[in-house]
Amino acid sequence: MAKVKIGLALGGGAARGWAHIGVLQGLLEAGIVPDIIAGTSIGAVVGGCHIAGRLDQLEDFARQLTRRKVFGYLDFNMTGSGLITGQRLCDRLGEHLGEVEIESFDTVYTAVATEIGTGHEIWISKGRLVDAMRASYALPGIFRPVNVSGRWLFDGALVNPVPVSVCRALGARYVIAVNLNADMCGRGTIVPHLGVEKLEPPPAEPPPEKTGALSALKLLHRQLFGRGSGEVSTPGISTVVVDAFNIVQDRIARSRLAGDPPDAMISPRLVGIGPFDFHRAEDLIARGHAAVSREIEDISNEIAARRMYEPRIAVKAVNGEIASP
Repeated sequence: MAKVKIGLALGGGAARGWAHIGVLQGLLEAGIVPDIIAGTSIGAVVGGCHIAGRLDQLEDFARQLTRRKVFGYLDFNMTGSGLITGQRLCDRLGEHLGEVEIESFDTVYTAVATEIGTGHEIWISKGRLVDAMRASYALPGIFRPVNVSGRWLFDGALVNPVPVSVCRALGARYVIAVNLNADMCGRGTIVPHLGVEKLEPPPAEPPPEKTGALSALKLLHRQLFGRGSGEVSTPGISTVVVDAFNIVQDRIARSRLAGDPPDAMISPRLVGIGPFDFHRAEDLIARGHAAVSREIEDISNEIAARRMYEPRIAVKAVNGEIASP
């Protein structure tokens, strides 16, 4: 049987991206090893760690995260072009990946980013792996953008949330896509004739606490993540930015996947998991693995069928004749 070049398109989704770990584990257990990996945002991080042989270390790191540890990785910067510089996360990735470059791996890898100003879709397939990851996950307004070869780049989900097209362009004959936002279909709903009554003033801020590092940290946490719960909750900066970004990402993903559908789609069921729930890695990894279990029989059968058909494609190319099906 002929070898079928398999592509894996790992989509963006912030904390939901830990599900990619379970997806990769499920595929590898079934003997499906991708020849090409294209990743956007957190998909670029998980895909990059896989090709570098560091997926187990990434899983250990993810499973050890708590709310407190997640907050500790956020190096706030109020004077730059993002609330968070991202250097602490970059340093942690660098501890495991070092100075390795993308070209040194046998698996073809590309991280997708967006250029500020032009909106160009940038495919990073050469250079330092950590830098490619960082450019791809630089969420606008949250993480500081990254300068790569004179281009300022941020999150690739703005232009290609699930990079199926990248896998095909790199030569994949069978593309498996992982969409982390498939359960957000409700965002397409129209709510007509909503009446606006008298707007209530925003809830009063609590009185300032004693000055000091601890009170400043609490204030910063409230501004970033919001406060309260239920109907009276006030969204924080991160919620406003990320939700707006996810709505745009969802619309773009649906449009691009309709125009260039993958051969197989894996959609983990992630309802109830927010974009900053990085502390829920155990649940997310299990859901990713379960998503593969639901699809693996069809995927395996389709790949086997492609392998049977590939030699006939080769004969047509060599002899210039149309082979009978």
